[in-house]
Amino acid sequence: MATQEQAVSAELEQVTKEKLMGDLRVVVADAEELLKATANQTGERIVAARAKAEESLKAAKIRLAEAQAVVVEKTKVAAKATDDYVRANPWKAVGIGTAVGFVLGLLISRR
Repeated sequence: MATQEQAVSAELEQVTKEKLMGDLRVVVADAEELLKATANQTGERIVAARAKAEESLKAAKIRLAEAQAVVVEKTKVAAKATDDYVRANPWKAVGIGTAVGFVLGLLISRR
């Protein structure tokens, strides 16, 4: 039971990380668009703000790539562990799948 709770916790963490990465991608795209839109603007403050934004954007891209690599690696590990468990315990996996399907069916039929 504890491993199942850990799996659910890991899955929720995965979803949260994916949402964060998606949000970060949107911020990066918006920042790039803003930098392009202000390319012709002049003035000391604009130049300084653009330089700072470009540095932040580069750092965000690096962090996004690193986070994505971590998520991909963890997903591969989780998929391998799931595959190993199902191969070692096929009837338990069928039972769990059936139970989850039954519960989901009950939840859907109530609506």
